[in-house]
Amino acid sequence: MIMDDEVYDAYHEAGTLAQKVLHRGSGLVKEGANLLDMVEATEAMVTEEGALLAFPLNVSFNEAAAHDTAMPGDERTFSRGDLIKVDLGVQIDGYIADTAMTVDLGDHAPLVEASRKALDAAIAAVRPGVAAGELGTVIQATIEEHGYKPVANLTGHGLDRYNLHTRPTIPNVAMAGGAVIEEGMVFAIEPFATTGSGKIGEATRVEIYQQIAARPARLPSAKRVLETARPRRGLPFARRWVPGDKVEIGLLALVRAGILHPFPMLHDVPGSFVSQAEHTLIVTDGGCEVTTR
Repeated sequence: MIMDDEVYDAYHEAGTLAQKVLHRGSGLVKEGANLLDMVEATEAMVTEEGALLAFPLNVSFNEAAAHDTAMPGDERTFSRGDLIKVDLGVQIDGYIADTAMTVDLGDHAPLVEASRKALDAAIAAVRPGVAAGELGTVIQATIEEHGYKPVANLTGHGLDRYNLHTRPTIPNVAMAGGAVIEEGMVFAIEPFATTGSGKIGEATRVEIYQQIAARPARLPSAKRVLETARPRRGLPFARRWVPGDKVEIGLLALVRAGILHPFPMLHDVPGSFVSQAEHTLIVTDGGCEVTTR
């Protein structure tokens, strides 16, 4: 696949900005700090730089792995002992950088290191002709060497313009075959290491949605939701981004009509801890370029 210079530059611009904002925003994760304040401040950093969010900032506590973000009026705070995943997506004209890191407010350094080392090892193995399953083998082996389990049912994913999840799928466990990596592919690798079961389940709470169909809505509350969703061009949005009241009624109606897709918060077993590391990369003829490093 051939990538023109304009697209290449947009991916790199998004990656550079995402790395900058991720580290600044993660610095706001401190004992006693309010989650909503941290999330809104970090999201504002992206727009202040002239870019847009590819998805709401994900901030997941302890056994939660993904798809958690601040609720409207959220009063949650960060506490001593917490393990916090911060996952940021930035887009420049629809070209996406997706990157994540884990902030340790306790004594979880070996677990944090496991996902980070697995990411580094997988990136080092990327080159045209390699099967995605081989990257999963590297990730699983590295995490297990550190004494933890990889999360088997979460994966890395291809990125395309205004598309967060396309081919190739990059597994976090060993598997045979998978998509063959090709020059010009853009994808995110995101290993998750856990002290729990190694399998993520869905919670009942949903804060993030994505428009998947373009049909009219009848309820005023649903129309207001679509006013927020449509400019996203299929990229996810947060419930707290929708103004006005009766937002939950509008969201439920649109989900039932097949217009919105919900993303429930994902978690391992209670009492466990999950770490995450993620970078976006572009495959080159001899390896890859990491846009978010």
